[in-house]
Amino acid sequence: MAQPVSRREVLRNASNGFGLLALSSLMADRSYAGLSENPSPHAAPRAKNVIFCFMAGGVSHVDTFDPKPALAKHHGQLVQEWKDAKKTQSVGDRKWKQSPWNFAQHGQGGMTVSELFPHLAGCVDEMAFVRSMVAPLPLHAAGNLFIHSGRFRAGAPSLGSWATYGLGSENQNLPGFVLLESGKIPPGGRENFSNGFLPANYQATPIQAEGVPVANIVPADISAGIQRKKLDLLLQQDRQLAESLGGHDGIESAIRNYEMAYRMQTEIPDVLDLSRESSATLDLYGLNAEDEHLRSYATQCLRARRLIEAGVRFVEITANPLGMSVGTWDQHGGLKKGHEKNALVADQPIAGLMRDLRQRGLLDETLILFASEMGRTPHTGNGHGRDHHVGCFTVWLAGGGTRGGTVFGVTDEFGMAAVENAVTVHDLHATILHLLGLDHGRLTYRYGGQDMSLTDVHGRVVHEILG
Repeated sequence: MAQPVSRREVLRNASNGFGLLALSSLMADRSYAGLSENPSPHAAPRAKNVIFCFMAGGVSHVDTFDPKPALAKHHGQLVQEWKDAKKTQSVGDRKWKQSPWNFAQHGQGGMTVSELFPHLAGCVDEMAFVRSMVAPLPLHAAGNLFIHSGRFRAGAPSLGSWATYGLGSENQNLPGFVLLESGKIPPGGRENFSNGFLPANYQATPIQAEGVPVANIVPADISAGIQRKKLDLLLQQDRQLAESLGGHDGIESAIRNYEMAYRMQTEIPDVLDLSRESSATLDLYGLNAEDEHLRSYATQCLRARRLIEAGVRFVEITANPLGMSVGTWDQHGGLKKGHEKNALVADQPIAGLMRDLRQRGLLDETLILFASEMGRTPHTGNGHGRDHHVGCFTVWLAGGGTRGGTVFGVTDEFGMAAVENAVTVHDLHATILHLLGLDHGRLTYRYGGQDMSLTDVHGRVVHEILG
């Protein structure tokens, strides 16, 4: 039986190879190859870019943005009616634990924030609190994968990959999805930021806070012409392999990544160079602070602004200032010390980022998301910390078409469960894509015989927090 002939073989053999020559010419044009012509959104976008401040480990909602006076009233009392609750560590002799921090109202709408975040408290008129977030599992790795990809297991594309797949990048010399790392990778590993089954050029490009920001980005001590010839030889070999296989998406994605890395050499060093920023800007973010972890996180927040200015579509900032193995905010013990340290690191840089974007006229088109994979229990087993909690927790969004000064969702008097307007991770993803002009039900990719999407068959847009 005759073997099927690939389209590339037909072009190679037809007209003495002129067909393949024409294809090669077209593929050299980045607009034909889909590398410079951005896909069209489904609707008019409210936001052009996203900055995701991921707080790995679980920020305690009852100590930050969702005050519960009942915890002070019943502090030290045994948890009774909740002792058999599902999805939370509330068995045995656990006791209610009041917040160690005071709360106060801020902004025109009197939004309540704890003293952990004095800088962010001054930005509440730009922020939309979602107090009724819920998640399926109180496990770090699964929870991290879920809030990033909408799946419990590795192998699915991250939110940033979907956004870049749907909209492309505005700057062809920079990747569309950038991960600004500061410390250890959270549980779930780099699969949290993976392209999954999307082509490899949609994966996150990591940039380190300390040391060399991007590995191997500085060209070798050779002339630009020799480097170009080396890259051309590599591309020729890869294309020959792809053609021999009748076309191969993985190889084509690798080729695009090589070309992207080549172009990044000229732009990344300039974008990441903060030496030309004013002293006032450095002070705004906290780059002159005494605490080294604060300075590190401030560096990444300022870089986030510069990256979205340069046309990067999606930037995620992670931080692990305590060097803990399971997450920055995961204080099963030492709640006061741990949360105060983490809040110190995050508060001023994120508030500085918001103010800087506003001053530059960029906040209205840049969506900022502050979220963990879960919250913390309102009760304790050891008196010194809080444990994993998914019955309710708080995330907030700002800019990019959201309605500032908004509080959405209601939790019960102890902060154990969402009692009004529960919001799922799929809902959050659908809302973010909506703000980018993308319909979460229509943004699909054919894989394994199915049209795959970020939200699967779930998710609704939370219109109540939109401006």
